[in-house]
Amino acid sequence: MSDQSIIKQIIGKTVKAIRIKQGLSQEDLAHECNVDRSYISMIEVGRNEPSVTKIFELCKGLKIKPSDFFKLVEVEYAKLQEKDGESS
Repeated sequence: MSDQSIIKQIIGKTVKAIRIKQGLSQEDLAHECNVDRSYISMIEVGRNEPSVTKIFELCKGLKIKPSDFFKLVEVEYAKLQEKDGESS
């Protein structure tokens, strides 16, 4: 799997985890971000790669600072890199 695919998956999982922790439905988050629910769904399953602008809008809807969001993504990415290093 390419780094781009991995990062899309991590971004999606991170959005979903925060959304659930915040008690928001996909519809709620979509409304906050002025997008369709299907767009949120596609991001969460790693089938859509949001632009930086959209990530900032998602962060606003999720009530999280973009820097904190990217830290969470970076931590997950590092964990995967570490796992790949162990399995090589």
